[in-house]
Amino acid sequence: MKKIISVVGARPNFMKVAPLHRAFKEFSIYNLEFTIEHLICHTGQHYDEKMSKVFFDDLELPKPDFYLGVGSGSHAAQTAKVMIEFEKVLLKEKPDLVIVVGDVNSTIACSLTAKKLNIKVAHVEAGLRSFDMEMPEEINRILTDRISDYLFVTEKSGLQNLKNEGVPDDKVFFVGNVMIDSLIYYQPKVDQSNILDNLCLFPFSFCLVTLHRPSNVDTKESLEKLVDFLNRLGEERKVVFPIHPRTKNNLEKYELLHLLNNSVKISDPIGYIDFQALVKYAELIVTDSGGIQEESTYLGVQCITLRTTTERPITVEVGTNQLIGIDLKKAESACLDVLKGNKKEGRIPELWDGKAAERIVEIILSDKIN
Repeated sequence: MKKIISVVGARPNFMKVAPLHRAFKEFSIYNLEFTIEHLICHTGQHYDEKMSKVFFDDLELPKPDFYLGVGSGSHAAQTAKVMIEFEKVLLKEKPDLVIVVGDVNSTIACSLTAKKLNIKVAHVEAGLRSFDMEMPEEINRILTDRISDYLFVTEKSGLQNLKNEGVPDDKVFFVGNVMIDSLIYYQPKVDQSNILDNLCLFPFSFCLVTLHRPSNVDTKESLEKLVDFLNRLGEERKVVFPIHPRTKNNLEKYELLHLLNNSVKISDPIGYIDFQALVKYAELIVTDSGGIQEESTYLGVQCITLRTTTERPITVEVGTNQLIGIDLKKAESACLDVLKGNKKEGRIPELWDGKAAERIVEIILSDKIN
């Protein structure tokens, strides 16, 4: 028997680990000679129930085998807490492999802790680069890739980035996108969602907005511009704005929340299934998130990304994503253009077919985790 621990910390991690958990479970059913014990460690980096527990429920994940409960804090404090608590888990469990996903603080913290104990590390979603070192996630991505033993890549830019960084080819595997695995797998549940009825929305007649990055929501000036932008967008279509705690706190801090007009529907963070229904049936998405750029591209939904760089360039090159920057006047013009019917044609990227997790498990187990 081999023991594998997968790490989740923030909400995007959950839908990446869910298909892996199913794939390992499927393997164990049909392979009695080589059994796998797959365990899940939740660091608690996202500790709010609506940012965490609801995702386990929606994704039908079992209760985590380990919950570290680290909570919030500065990047240094949060990373240190994860390392201290995860080391206790590793010393007790002695796994053969640790799987980390994405680019959050839990990703680098658990990778580093495992490698210090000579435990192999697999990084799912490796090789993505924004080339913006002011993004904490970029630092996490680069460092995690540098020490990982298996690097599983979602798009061809990742292959080129890792080659440029001197990562040996025998460590790198182009497998597709586990986020899309989840998106495809849960479509029957997404189609049963009542979220549109609950919010009094009609399909393909509203805009979905998610914004949380510092460049967009951390200063009074940027938030004032954001409120004006959302109100202007609301004059054209209803706007649904599931508000990130960081964004909400800053809007309240600067006394701006009440300035949003009635056409901007604010909600608390929404569970995975209901949120995917909003993504699927939106006429337009405005975001600074990474994963939504991928989901909208797969679904063929128009997406305006309010960032100067993206670590997911395939969504711009072949998908429906437009990288606009943080100038909200330009963003407004781009949004209005889409709402007038000038839509970007896109296609589904290579290997985004719902089978990435199967490929990952096959590669890991064919190597027998020596």
